[in-house]
Amino acid sequence: MNAQKGFTLIELMIVVAIIGILAAVAIPQYQNYITKSQVSRVMGETGGYKTAVEDCVNAGKTTGTTSSSTVCDAADLGLTASNLLGEAVQVTGTDANSPKINITADGKATIEGKFGSNASSNLKGDTPKLLHWLRDENGTWTCTTDVDSKYVPSGCEASSSALTALT
Repeated sequence: MNAQKGFTLIELMIVVAIIGILAAVAIPQYQNYITKSQVSRVMGETGGYKTAVEDCVNAGKTTGTTSSSTVCDAADLGLTASNLLGEAVQVTGTDANSPKINITADGKATIEGKFGSNASSNLKGDTPKLLHWLRDENGTWTCTTDVDSKYVPSGCEASSSALTALT
């Protein structure tokens, strides 16, 4: 009596088909998870500058080019680079691909993050997505972003186009 040793071709083909179906479902879900976590991370990174911006606003500083005692510069803000935002965050932002911080004399401020560098292709694409923190003259901060609504973290609002300048 001979015992069966191994698998038949049809059994192997069924296993390969099942693995293919699982991969077809799992890979897009994983990519969505990565994209959403990157948006949350950028929200946290850019949101971390709010305290430094508040210090500048309370000290009467802006990000203009006036005298050095009234200018809030990179040292005041503690700016660092991010591998999801491209270049280092800039005060007033001279590089279109870099995150920007702008503070006006009336107490309004923006912190802008433009996705680039190592960000998911869903975020950088042909037109990189933006995430903004906006401070009104009363000191209220709001977060807006133009990423797809399925990637927007709680505490931030999706908008058809994130604001690009102070209003």
